[in-house]
Amino acid sequence: MTGDRVIKRFPRKDGGRAEREWRALSLLATYAPGLAPEPQEADLAALEPVVVMSRLAGAPLRGTAVEGKRIVALAKAVTTLYEAVPSDVVCKVPLRPGHQGELVGRLNEWAVTARPRAGGPVRQAMDTGLEWLARSGLGAGAPGEVPSVFGPGDGNLANYLWDGFRVQVVDFEDSGRSDRAFELAEITEHVGSWVEHPFDVAAFLEQFELSPAETVRLRESRRLLALVWLFLLAGEAMGHPRNPPGTVERQAGRVLELLA
Repeated sequence: MTGDRVIKRFPRKDGGRAEREWRALSLLATYAPGLAPEPQEADLAALEPVVVMSRLAGAPLRGTAVEGKRIVALAKAVTTLYEAVPSDVVCKVPLRPGHQGELVGRLNEWAVTARPRAGGPVRQAMDTGLEWLARSGLGAGAPGEVPSVFGPGDGNLANYLWDGFRVQVVDFEDSGRSDRAFELAEITEHVGSWVEHPFDVAAFLEQFELSPAETVRLRESRRLLALVWLFLLAGEAMGHPRNPPGTVERQAGRVLELLA
């Protein structure tokens, strides 16, 4: 980082992350200027792709008490993001990584490889979650009648910067075509939204007017993503944990609460 720009370098065989980053910055510069960094230059064909963008002034919301004006500003930022890119443009954008079908596939694999190593309340939450997943119908394909939007694909509050007046958004490596309910669930269920400071989910979600179909979609997406995080945190706990002790047990409780 310099005083006014960020040079983001990607590893070889980055799985399309640099391309998604550049596409997102370009789209938002056109349809929602000021919401995200301005794209300046890119070399996507390099062995180690590079994307250069302007540097924003805000501080990450993660690790802070997100309440009051910050919750309203966060909701305003993501609403702008979801509504900015026209539907005829969104339909041409590739589906984001970590979409519903991909996550269901991962969970089915983890049920065989990771579940047998778990025990206690974590195993109970895994079993309850996998039983729900098997009857949920989420493995059948795309979501129901909910409109597609452009989504950032990462709910980490570290990607939302507060400058004292507004929230801006960074990090679009996992961006793509999605839907509003799934993206809202990305924020509410990300471990970064609760492991350090409790995030007022109800106050955040009441900022949005969801259709009946989106309301159902949000509930199912929250359950799905919470279950994914349970397996991720269980794997982390067995290796090199990045979160405080007891995080996976807390996540087990969150999963059971959402499934109740």
